[in-house]
Amino acid sequence: MIRFQGLHHVSLAVRDLKRAKVFYSEVLKFPELPRPPFNSKGVWYAVGDQQLHLLEHPEGDTLRDRGIDTTDGHFSIWVASFSETKAYLDQTGISYEARADSVAGFAQIFLLDPDRNIIEFAAPYGS
Repeated sequence: MIRFQGLHHVSLAVRDLKRAKVFYSEVLKFPELPRPPFNSKGVWYAVGDQQLHLLEHPEGDTLRDRGIDTTDGHFSIWVASFSETKAYLDQTGISYEARADSVAGFAQIFLLDPDRNIIEFAAPYGS
């Protein structure tokens, strides 16, 4: 039997690491973590107790080209407040799809990073 202890990290492919770092570090304000000296280009971020790893994949073979489709692979980050997160995204000018009364049992906001990876911010109803 596998004794699961939690999710450690999610890795996403990006075409341009510098552009991705602007989005995740400067716009979304994810705190950067030290990364071992791998042969590949990448950056690691702290997301609560988990991590997000971005890996530069300049050929783009594994990357999406479509818009927000919530049935595609994505990662979700639990946030304290739906309204505060939405207000912050409005300030930054990032396009998103908000579902304040989602049938999921919690509020959801979906957006795309510069490489069209889907990010979900989930929050308690009414927050």
